[in-house]
Amino acid sequence: MNIRYTIKQAVLQIIRNKAMSFASVFSIMAMLIILGMTFIVVVNLNTAMDRVRDSYDTIIIHLQDEIPQWQVENIMSTLDGMDEVDGVTFLHRDEALRQWREEWGDNAHLLDTLQENPLPDGVIVQLASLEGAYAVATRANNFDYILEVRYYGDVVETLMRVTNFIQMAAFAIMIVLIVISVVVVSNTIKLTVFARVEEINIMKYIGATNWFIRGPFLLEGMLIGIISAAASVGIISFVYDRITELIQGDIMGMFSIRLVSVSFMTYNLFWIFLALGIGIGACGSIISMRRFLDT
Repeated sequence: MNIRYTIKQAVLQIIRNKAMSFASVFSIMAMLIILGMTFIVVVNLNTAMDRVRDSYDTIIIHLQDEIPQWQVENIMSTLDGMDEVDGVTFLHRDEALRQWREEWGDNAHLLDTLQENPLPDGVIVQLASLEGAYAVATRANNFDYILEVRYYGDVVETLMRVTNFIQMAAFAIMIVLIVISVVVVSNTIKLTVFARVEEINIMKYIGATNWFIRGPFLLEGMLIGIISAAASVGIISFVYDRITELIQGDIMGMFSIRLVSVSFMTYNLFWIFLALGIGIGACGSIISMRRFLDT
C-alpha cells in the first residue's frame, strides 16, 4: 500500500466532504468532552474516597474516668492481638484536647473558657482494613468501663456504594457514547464511499487489493478521530483549570479534599482520547466499507 497515496487521498476526502467531516469532528468532540468530564468526576471521586478511607481507618474507644490501669492494658493487648488490627495506642485526655485545639485552628481560643478538660482518655485502634471495623468495634464494646466506641464503617460503606454506582453509570455512559461516535463516523465515511463507488469498482476490477482501497478511508476516519481528540483535550483542560482555580481554595479546604492536578488529567486524557479517537475513526471506516469490500 502506497503511504503517500493513502495520506493524500485521506486528506482530499476530508476536504471534499468538509460539512460531514466537521459534523463528525463536532460529534466526536461532544462525546469525548462528556466522556472526559465523566472521567474527571470519577477520578476525583476515587481519590476523595481513598482519602476518606485513610481518614476513617481508625476506631476511637472512649474510656470511663474510673477505669483501672489493668483494664486499659487488657483492652489494648486484646485488641492488638486481633488480625483486623494494625496497632493500638493510648490517647490521654490532655493530648486529645491539644489535638482538638489544632483542629479548631483560629477558633481554638473558644476552648479557653473551659474550666476543665471535658474529654475522656481513649484508645486509638488502627485497622488493617475497613472490612474489619465491625468485628473490632463489637469486641471493644464487650469490655467493661467503655464509655463509647466510635467508628465510621457504616458511613464509609455507604460512600463506597454510592461511588460504585457512579462508576457503573459512568461506564455505561461511556459505552453508549463510543457506540454513537462509531456510527457517526461510519455514516460520514459512507458518503465518501458512495461518491467514489465507481472508482472503487474499477480499482477492484484492475486488481487493487482491499487494503489498498480501504487505506485512505481508514486513515480519513483516524484523522477525524485525532483532530477530535486534540480539540477535546484542549477544551477540557481549559475548563478543568478554571474549575480548579475557583473551588480548589477555601471551599475544598473546608472538606480537606484536593482535586487531581490539571497536568495529571491533561496527560492521561491526551493518551486516552488519542487511542479512543483513532479507534473510533478506524472502526467507523471499517464498518462503512464492509458492503463494498470482502472482510
